[in-house]
Amino acid sequence: MADALTGITRALREAPPDRVVEAADRAIRSVLGACATAVFVADYRIEGLWPVLDSRQPQVAGQGQLRRCFSSQQPVRGGDPGGRCQLYLPLTVWGERLGVLMVELPQTPSKEVLAGAVDIAGEVAMALRAADRETDRYRRARRRERLSMAAELQWELLPGRGLRHEAFHLAGQLEPAYTVSGDHFDWSLNDDRLTVTVLNGDSIGLAAALLTAVTVNAMRNARRSGGGLVEQAELASDTVYYQHRGHRHVATVLLELDWATGRVRAVDAGSPHLVRVRGGAVTRLDLEQQLPLGMFAETRYDLQEFDLDPGDRLFVVSDGVWGADPSGRESYGQRAMARSMRATRLQPPGEAVGTVMRELQAFHADADLRDDAVVVCLDWHGADS
Repeated sequence: MADALTGITRALREAPPDRVVEAADRAIRSVLGACATAVFVADYRIEGLWPVLDSRQPQVAGQGQLRRCFSSQQPVRGGDPGGRCQLYLPLTVWGERLGVLMVELPQTPSKEVLAGAVDIAGEVAMALRAADRETDRYRRARRRERLSMAAELQWELLPGRGLRHEAFHLAGQLEPAYTVSGDHFDWSLNDDRLTVTVLNGDSIGLAAALLTAVTVNAMRNARRSGGGLVEQAELASDTVYYQHRGHRHVATVLLELDWATGRVRAVDAGSPHLVRVRGGAVTRLDLEQQLPLGMFAETRYDLQEFDLDPGDRLFVVSDGVWGADPSGRESYGQRAMARSMRATRLQPPGEAVGTVMRELQAFHADADLRDDAVVVCLDWHGADS
């Protein structure tokens, strides 16, 4: 099986980026004796899984198995009266959930074949992620409607929607997915530090997206030059101020997790909200708020610190989540959000952010969200997990 996996990897690397799915199909049929294969990708709202070869309609048969595989991130086995076996395998790269690979076999696979199929799915996922920058094919399959120009910029700016490490698991989601403007998140893992930033974008539409893009790239510039959280915040603040002279600003929280110890350093620049779930307790973490980025020239920022315990879950949510108050009711952050977060205790972060967003939509009685909304979920397992 090792030689077969090497052959599949070579076939995927040699395939044109827009033909990775076809190359995978040919290689899997040859190596595993498969009758058929199909690649499904998750849409922008993570509401459905859509076939790349015909993205107009989802596969009706097998949607339950597809969803279970995607949610659990475990192989799922299905079958048909003819004795064939369908394997549903997660397509995931470093915690980034891309979709599901279906492999139809003439009979129930052995443990060796199943293990080989899982490894093959990993290679296909890696190839899809690399190819995604060179072709529009897979992004078109993900879209259920046209993105606004602002949303196009925001999705291009994202680092991904998930990241898994031996000590932590991280996920984030933007809504409204197809028209999001200024709210955003970013992260980067370097050595023993995970940096996470969440932004409440100012204004609406394309202007908000452009402001967010400038802010995020200023923080990245400082971080990639070796600067810590304070330098990242100050460079971004100065960049925004000298562009807009205080008329535009961005509320932001910058977090840096030492994944070996659970110590979190933070800069709260008029920020989004932090909520910790520990056991069954949901607690808001109140940091000392400092000025939003770009409000005044030469603004200086101070670090704050707090600790996570192994098993802690940390949510970061924007004002569009916390302060949502449709029809004059109490805001989502008052009580409903805590209930939805408590209900995610047994879900991985990728599912947890979806649960909080779905409950937010239900809180709006399924009306369109009035404001952009960001949810980021971080589980810290501990360095010895």
